[in-house]
Amino acid sequence: MAINKQFTAELRATLEQLKADRVYKRLNYLDSPQSARVTMEGRGAVLILSSNNYLGLCDEPAVIDAGIDGLRRFGAGTASVRFICGTFTVHRALEEALARFVGTPSSMSFVSAWNANEGLTATVVQEGDFIVSDALNHASIIDSMRLAKAITKCTTAVYKHGDMSDLRSKLAENRGAKRRLIWTDGVFSMEGSIAKLPEILQLAEDFDAIVAVDDSHGTGVLGANGRGTAEHFDVLGEVDIITSTLGKALGGAAGGFVAGSEELCDMLTQRSRPQLFSNALPPTVAASALAAVRFVEAHPDRVATLRKNTKYFRERIVEAGFKPLPGETPIVPIIVGETAAAIQMSDMLLSEGVFVTGFGYPVVPQGQARVRVQLSAAHSVSDLDAAVSAFKTVGRKLRLI
Repeated sequence: MAINKQFTAELRATLEQLKADRVYKRLNYLDSPQSARVTMEGRGAVLILSSNNYLGLCDEPAVIDAGIDGLRRFGAGTASVRFICGTFTVHRALEEALARFVGTPSSMSFVSAWNANEGLTATVVQEGDFIVSDALNHASIIDSMRLAKAITKCTTAVYKHGDMSDLRSKLAENRGAKRRLIWTDGVFSMEGSIAKLPEILQLAEDFDAIVAVDDSHGTGVLGANGRGTAEHFDVLGEVDIITSTLGKALGGAAGGFVAGSEELCDMLTQRSRPQLFSNALPPTVAASALAAVRFVEAHPDRVATLRKNTKYFRERIVEAGFKPLPGETPIVPIIVGETAAAIQMSDMLLSEGVFVTGFGYPVVPQGQARVRVQLSAAHSVSDLDAAVSAFKTVGRKLRLI
């Protein structure tokens, strides 16, 4: 049977248009561990400012060794679904550690944070329920709500980003719903802004709502001990549901989790489709993630270093003449306008030896394209100074400063 040539031609034409519009994404290949500096094919040593490796744990020896030990003890994979062929003890140990770390009674691991969000929403909502989501929530939350709506016939709404008056209004309009669920990011990945969690929790109490927080960019980052957005606001243990990732601050391998009550996690075991129909997290990844959690618990100084680096870079980049979005997280977005401009700036910075990614539509709204800087505890002051110097060189060429 022949390949459909018309289909292939249509795909080729779309790709060529992306190139013509200067918004085509090209992959850069690394030949070393993710760290403050990496080896990039064709470019040599490059300074990384676009990684979620917030605590520098991707190449931390203790994390790597734990993964190797897990590989030798448990093998390469799980071979099937957890309830069918058995659950490895390392998964239980990881889930106990994650629950302790984020301040909940229990947790359940998934192969990705996307799967965690997708598996959560459609499992816990029912017909007659109402879900309300911040306008800038991650795509995984948005798609999880779409899936839940299609499956359960629940109703959904979106409130303006960080607008508590709008959230209150949406909740008031849906007092008659069977249950109300508020979905929010803890840290918004494209803005670097932090959810107004105490106010959200108060509204949840006022309207008898459930709160779910995706803390993928908050876990290991916010709070004195890196325990996330809840610790940042001193409300550990007060959030109904926390989802997050193992693929960012916690070692960067892969995987995600849902944390909450024992009953919630048991229900996910019983009904969550990503749990029921796909293999579990590879045991080597679970082992390295467990070591990462234990490392952060034992070394809160890493979190302090990340916060120090963030403050230093923000001050230096403003002094250089740029106007990043304000904030206190290690996500520092520098708005440049159009998508093509963001990609051009990213390419020019790479020529200066700094790898930082430009984002445009549809990831961010039209006209709000940006170069998103992400800082790490692994960066030295000299790394940050070199980055600012490269930004100044490129900024002058593009007449941004």
